[in-house]
Amino acid sequence: MSDPRTLPNPRTFKERFGALRTLRPFVLMVWRTSPSLTLSLTLLRLVRALLPVASLYVGKLIIDDVVKLVELPNRPTTLDAWLLSGFLNGLVVLLLAELGLAILSDLLGRVVSLVDSLLSEHVTNESSVRLMAHAATLDLEDFEDSEFQDQLERARRQTSGRMTLLGQLFGQAQDIVTVATFVAGLIFYAPWLIALLLLALVPAFLGEAYFNAQTYTMDFVRTPERRELDYVRQTAASVDTAKEVKIFGLNGFLIERYLRLAEDFYAANRRLAIKRASWGALFTAIGTIV
Repeated sequence: MSDPRTLPNPRTFKERFGALRTLRPFVLMVWRTSPSLTLSLTLLRLVRALLPVASLYVGKLIIDDVVKLVELPNRPTTLDAWLLSGFLNGLVVLLLAELGLAILSDLLGRVVSLVDSLLSEHVTNESSVRLMAHAATLDLEDFEDSEFQDQLERARRQTSGRMTLLGQLFGQAQDIVTVATFVAGLIFYAPWLIALLLLALVPAFLGEAYFNAQTYTMDFVRTPERRELDYVRQTAASVDTAKEVKIFGLNGFLIERYLRLAEDFYAANRRLAIKRASWGALFTAIGTIV
């Protein structure tokens, strides 16, 4: 069993950024899977990315209007007087606009989740079909090669993981549009605040990049053990092997082997999850303070 404490160090940031070249064929595959859903998801994400900035701007107008009303020389003293004076008409419109933006953001979030899940299912199915079609073209001796089995296992796991990758990809694109819009607004309002924005984003980005690399490295290196784990589980609880397991009394051995592998996986994932959660909490706190 590979010791997670001796896993190879993640690749450099230059190499990680170089891996972004694989995004283009992935996006093309997503587009070919369902152009209508891909276009719909892109437009929905774009609109949702602009809503936080629009909400902040309307909030600014609300505060400006309130300050203007407070500074009126002969302002009304009661709520009825305020309502009858007509001074609150503009403020009411702005408050309704802010409420509308909040409702729209919630509705768009639900629609985005729906479209994202539908598109992800299409992509997963398409990837699975392509994997099965490719496997059908291979020779039998290919399946007897352990390295090929590791590659096939990684391909299977990546097929099911496309749903997560797709959501992350579109989510990151949405966040980039939001941040870019914020930066554009800060350039006109207070350019020095861009430094604070970078302070809030850069540590979190570096932390996520580091732990993503750690997770990928651990999954990559442990592919043989993961295949063994699946094989033991299948052998111990399969109708095809039930007779042999009972005749030779292999049930106890298989359970013990499975528990040993599963506990090793759990210990490694636990260590990484604790580190990620701890550093993530720190980076979140920094972002919140900023």
